[in-house]
Amino acid sequence: MSVPHAVPDPGSTLPHPATDLPPKEVLTGAGDLLRALAAPVRIAIVLQLRESARCVHELVGALGVTQPLISQHLRVLKAAGVVNGERSGREVLYRLVDDHLAHIVVDAVEHATEGSAHATEGAAQATEGAAGTDGAGR
Repeated sequence: MSVPHAVPDPGSTLPHPATDLPPKEVLTGAGDLLRALAAPVRIAIVLQLRESARCVHELVGALGVTQPLISQHLRVLKAAGVVNGERSGREVLYRLVDDHLAHIVVDAVEHATEGSAHATEGAAQATEGAAGTDGAGR
């Protein structure tokens, strides 16, 4: 059985999967970025920052988590180059380094939402199917 290959986007800078891969350093950097984004609180922070720059207390209020936890996650995101901070008086305003990062997170959330909807539909269909039986699968 033949597996269809995706047609490469002519505008993409990525190599064709069957030919050259990016250098190991690029793959490592991509892995580091994805690991930095791989926590629900950090995903929520990125979603908040795509709207506008925010200080820590605004993120605490929006996300309903403690200030130390927000600060810890911001340190991870800053170390990974996802956010940067700019002092404004006594506060630091955090913003996304670029819009590409927001797109990665939004796409992941949309994908998870679609997967959740499909799982819910499947569970509903299974429940409906079971409701039509006599309890013994007949």
